[in-house]
Amino acid sequence: MAKKLVIKQIKSGIGTLPKQRATLRALGLRKMSAERIHDDTPVIRGMIDRVCHLVSVKEIDKIDK
Repeated sequence: MAKKLVIKQIKSGIGTLPKQRATLRALGLRKMSAERIHDDTPVIRGMIDRVCHLVSVKEIDKIDK
């Protein structure tokens, strides 16, 4: 089973560059404190690098329901 990433938006996208706002939207983050779970892939890691100052990332091995 592949690792998962929990991505949480910790800062607002207001006042950021349009590309950074678009990256937040592509990650599924629309509001402050929103969390999304994604697979740990190079594409997602690249997106996180673009907005690392706006999000926090936590790695998980198993999803608890």
